[in-house]
Amino acid sequence: MSKYVRLLMLAAASLGVAAAQTKVGIINSQQAVFGTAEFKKWRADAEALFKPRQDALQKLQKELSDIQAQLQSGKLNQQGEAELTAQGQRKQREGQRLQQDYQEDLDREQNEALQRMGAHMKELVTKLADSKGLDVVIDAANTVYFKPALDLTSEAMAAYDKAYPAK
Repeated sequence: MSKYVRLLMLAAASLGVAAAQTKVGIINSQQAVFGTAEFKKWRADAEALFKPRQDALQKLQKELSDIQAQLQSGKLNQQGEAELTAQGQRKQREGQRLQQDYQEDLDREQNEALQRMGAHMKELVTKLADSKGLDVVIDAANTVYFKPALDLTSEAMAAYDKAYPAK
């Protein structure tokens, strides 16, 4: 056997030993963040904060439906129909602007909250992995199969809620 082949066999054997000793944990990072008390409170607060805007959008949608019904009733003369059509177009543009502003503000608020909570979760998962002597923690979303005993999601949520209680 050549020295090269022996070296490859030795390297392969040592890699197998190293891989067998690697300790792995799994976490569903999305579920871990969304399951925290802080995220649930943020979502409830965001719903309350944005409710007036949602109500205004629903009111505008009702007004547009009413205008559509009046236009379809056939009871309007040409001038009335033209005025109502113009009013409907204005309300539709207003609704599109309100919807776009609402969505952009909601997305911005959510992204800020998720970035903050995600950073906290990563810090806590790192501490959890260190305390358990894990070498690597893999996101469940990118894993084909894992034993449920490796799942750290519940522990991570509990650690998060303890470290960052919802205020």
